[in-house]
Amino acid sequence: MAHAIPHKSMLNVQKRGLSGRSVKADRRVRRTRDRLGQALRKLMEERPLEKISVQDVIELAGVSRSAFYAHYDDKIDLLLSDMDEFLERMAMLLVVRNEQSDRIAPVREFFSHVGEAVEIRGALARSERLQDFFDLAVEHFGRGIEARLKQIKWRSASDRQPGSDLVAHALAGAFIGLLNSWTRTGHGQSAESMDALFHELVWAGLTGQRSRNARVAGLREEG
Repeated sequence: MAHAIPHKSMLNVQKRGLSGRSVKADRRVRRTRDRLGQALRKLMEERPLEKISVQDVIELAGVSRSAFYAHYDDKIDLLLSDMDEFLERMAMLLVVRNEQSDRIAPVREFFSHVGEAVEIRGALARSERLQDFFDLAVEHFGRGIEARLKQIKWRSASDRQPGSDLVAHALAGAFIGLLNSWTRTGHGQSAESMDALFHELVWAGLTGQRSRNARVAGLREEG
């Protein structure tokens, strides 16, 4: 059974940021957090999370205990924050690039990364944290897909209706479900082909929804 994400840790993940610091301080904080995240991932490749202590992490990272607790409450907070930061970068990748395509999610890039990360994926599974990763991924990609649909102007202002966040969240769930199936079946198709398949399904559904909305609007006008 997968563990539920601790409420306190999730609040920390959501509110943590680097605003209000100097550039030099930001870089120092970033280096410290990167070293701690890398150390935890390395240790998780060797043994389950419950057998890893904060002391193990800070010794491998070369970071003091006080520095660790200046950023994180415990090892779970570190794990969730590390996953959260990675997923946020991936989810907003196309928006940040302002990619000139009809892709709504970086399927190829994300599948390639997760497909290659066999050790850390196995470590998350052994520590019963893989579902936490998928849950966080759905949340982040839901926001990323919503932003991307707005960026590529999927709907005109007059066509836009409430609930676009629900559509984006549903698409994110389908995206992560596809990823889960792909990893479980041994990467039978390439990341590139999965990207093409996902977007073919997405646009078939979205254009179908737009056509249905147009028909409903026409019927209302006739009535």
